[in-house]
Amino acid sequence: MPLQAQPFAQKRFYCFFTKGFLFYTEYNLRLLFFLLFAKANAFCAIDLDTILPNYIASVIRGKPRVYDAHELFTELIEVVSRPRVYKVWLAVERFTVTRFQHGYTVNLFIKEEFNRRYQVDYKIVRNLPLKKEITVSEKYPRFTVLYQGAVNEGRSFETLIPAMQYVNADLLICGNGNYFTQVQGLIQQYGVEDKVTLMGAVLPSELKAITPKCHVGVTIFESEGLNQYYSLANRFFDYMMAGIPQICVNYPEYAHINNQYGFAYMIKDVAPQTIATAVNNLQIDNVLYKEIEANCAIANAQLNWQEEEKALIRFWKTIL
Repeated sequence: MPLQAQPFAQKRFYCFFTKGFLFYTEYNLRLLFFLLFAKANAFCAIDLDTILPNYIASVIRGKPRVYDAHELFTELIEVVSRPRVYKVWLAVERFTVTRFQHGYTVNLFIKEEFNRRYQVDYKIVRNLPLKKEITVSEKYPRFTVLYQGAVNEGRSFETLIPAMQYVNADLLICGNGNYFTQVQGLIQQYGVEDKVTLMGAVLPSELKAITPKCHVGVTIFESEGLNQYYSLANRFFDYMMAGIPQICVNYPEYAHINNQYGFAYMIKDVAPQTIATAVNNLQIDNVLYKEIEANCAIANAQLNWQEEEKALIRFWKTIL
């Protein structure tokens, strides 16, 4: 899709290779040459797959460098489940993170894990959505469950798809990723073609219009891998900001926030029957649904980017 106009400069690399080792090699080389000549006061690496070019460019040009870790990259299921891939990324992490003394990440666990592994003291800056007033939107005619985000391994599609057999509801999947073809197969395998719609990649502007029309969002992950178990996904806050209740797995970071704000229906595991029971409960229990819906409106006064950006601005004032 074409880049959308933004209040910042954007640069897209068109790579010849699109996956695997050759893709990462080509992308990192292109990024390095771009950074060597780009106008910059500092270099900020977003996740581990951009960290080497930023490190080299910062050393050559004598500029400050910052690591923005959206996740614990070496514990992603698609990394940790492939021994050779895992060894490569772990070597990159060990070499670089100790050389990035300044950085920030999304939650306390990842902050403490980086400190334990590499003795770096990173700040916490969560990727919260911009605050907006929750408006009453016309819902889809049938009760609709929404998954928004990357369609990748570890996102519990193996249990979410079969769960749809046991509910009188539709599932809308907005996103694309390395597990998209497998999800198509799961939909056919469990015979839920009439209930599940794959939207593919959706522009953020379009997604903001879709989310409030749905009845329930889902934030679920497999527990294998530290990154999944201690994640803090953007969608967790996006559903809240859109004013819709969500079904969320009761992992530590989500439980900590929901214990305070109560804008999610927490489940103990991601088994198909557990997910289906949660959907059915929210569909038939109007009192519970309205209570969680009201908590979304309360939470968005504090859990928004207008508040969170203050921490990011304070951080960058110490760097520049």
